[in-house]
Amino acid sequence: MHHRAEVVKAGQALRQQGYRLTPQRLMILDAVIAGEEHVTAEAIYQTVAAEYPDMSLSTVYRTLETLRDLGLVTETDMGSGRVEYHFADRAKHHHLVCRRCGSVAQLSDDFFRPIADQLAHEYGF
Repeated sequence: MHHRAEVVKAGQALRQQGYRLTPQRLMILDAVIAGEEHVTAEAIYQTVAAEYPDMSLSTVYRTLETLRDLGLVTETDMGSGRVEYHFADRAKHHHLVCRRCGSVAQLSDDFFRPIADQLAHEYGF
């Protein structure tokens, strides 16, 4: 799906859950979705502040928390203690993080499907 279409879809979901689609929220959503990969709040702030200088970092954090709570973005700590954000529709993957060097490998959600199915079958989870 093209990134603009994803922004529109996420904006509609925001409205359906009773939230106003403010320019700030749209810009933050756009920055998360355009990022393709995981992106920090600080990087989102830099992107948004270039076009909207009155935006504060605290507004970015509050908006990201709202978007997370609504299931539109996911939060991930890659082991560095720094939280990164990702568009939820693209977040169906997991991360292996090396404790020594910090390198990250992504695993598809399908990799864990057999394990999840076995847990559901044997333990009812």
